[in-house]
Amino acid sequence: MTGDEARAARGTTPGTTPGTTPGTSPGSIPHANPGAPGAQPQSCDLDLGPDPRPIARVGGAIDARITPPGSKSITNRLYLLAALAEGRSRIRGPLRSGDADRLLDALVALGAAATWEGGDVLIDGVGGKFSRGGRVDLGDGGTPTRFMLAAACFAAQPVTIDGSPRMRERPIAEGVDLLRRLGASIAYVEEEGRLPVRVAPAPLRGGRIEVGATRSSQFVSALMLVAPLLPGGLEIAWTAPPTSASYLALTRAALERFGVGVGAPPLRAVRPAGPSAPIPGMSVAQQPLRAADVAVEADASSAAYFLALAALLPGSRVVVEGLAPGSAQPDAGVLAALDACGTGWSATIAPPTIAAVGSDPIRPFTLDLIGMPDAALAIAAIAARSEGRCRIEGLATLRDKECDRVAAIATELRRVGCGVEVLGDAIEIDPTTAHDRPVTIETYRDHRVAMAFAILGCARGGISIADPGCVAKSYPGFWRDLERVAAAPARRRLDRG
Repeated sequence: MTGDEARAARGTTPGTTPGTTPGTSPGSIPHANPGAPGAQPQSCDLDLGPDPRPIARVGGAIDARITPPGSKSITNRLYLLAALAEGRSRIRGPLRSGDADRLLDALVALGAAATWEGGDVLIDGVGGKFSRGGRVDLGDGGTPTRFMLAAACFAAQPVTIDGSPRMRERPIAEGVDLLRRLGASIAYVEEEGRLPVRVAPAPLRGGRIEVGATRSSQFVSALMLVAPLLPGGLEIAWTAPPTSASYLALTRAALERFGVGVGAPPLRAVRPAGPSAPIPGMSVAQQPLRAADVAVEADASSAAYFLALAALLPGSRVVVEGLAPGSAQPDAGVLAALDACGTGWSATIAPPTIAAVGSDPIRPFTLDLIGMPDAALAIAAIAARSEGRCRIEGLATLRDKECDRVAAIATELRRVGCGVEVLGDAIEIDPTTAHDRPVTIETYRDHRVAMAFAILGCARGGISIADPGCVAKSYPGFWRDLERVAAAPARRRLDRG
């Protein structure tokens, strides 16, 4: 892909500022429904800098602390539950980003109300029934779009759901099919299996539903989030091990914060007891969804990139605040990757922190990341600086993200000279052929690609990031925070661990 082709794919041309749309200023994040009652303009300005954005090499060890923004995955789940609940919920410290803001705007457009108090948002729920319909645009947001498919089934008027050109390419058919089996009336407006869709009012039913492996766990999470409102509740019977069970566990944790019990075994690794044994299912009883007061912990997916930065800079320490190793967030599992590559880490519970200390050399490793896919790109960046060939497995769901992340990481690592082999749902990275020539990394409108090669650039130098504004999807302040962390020199050589 040439530079011009890449710019066209992400909707930019030379001389324009990426991440903007007509009527918005550079550095602002447009809302799906700026005029909706309760909507608040995005307060976090993006420090984009030039496009492409050069990444300065860090000349020595660093000793830094960072508090990532609130978890995107948790924020999205809590927003939907609060909007459907009865009463006023307080969500403390939610993520302010393109994805989360668009979902909140869409819920407000349907009838919920949102009022900001500092960094908290008060959401007045609709008690299980949205009073309005209309058209909502969730942009690039995969989770918001798939959650909205389920939420729109509880609207009193028709709802049309749309998204960006990339979101129109991403799969939604399995989610539509599951909801139709519960009685939903959903029609494809243009192309079968793709956005936009029109959801018409129709009574949903609960009961038992069989679910196999899906291309995204978000379809099942959407069912779980609305299950308390279904007549008779919902029983999910697995016909195959569920996709990304760790994210279903996160959904279960969110429901529990709203007082909803989920009958199921631990969901991080749902597997049959034997070759012919059934897979344990899950159930959610019909029950009122009550308002809650819930705090959002720091985003483990974003934290993974700063912990990986410590691994990339020998002798460095990075302390992530607001996150504990026992977090339900799947990407908190990045600690296993730190162990595998020889990076020491320690943690505290009160206050919750995780500290990583880089070692030299970075050991080659083999890891299965099926339970923490959003951390895969951070771990690939570590592999690019290891002393030997690394293998990363369990990447099936990465092909349906903001871009095909398997193809993206392979293409861009080859650009810095690494040998890369894609072997089905695994990737092997040989860093021994890497060079140090200047390169510009194409990000494919994917925030995680930008973040991964930004931290690699801190260790390697000579890297510029195209379309730096793509980080607005999950972390509008990423460039500011990265510069601050990279500019925090260590006063002494840090001991490992």
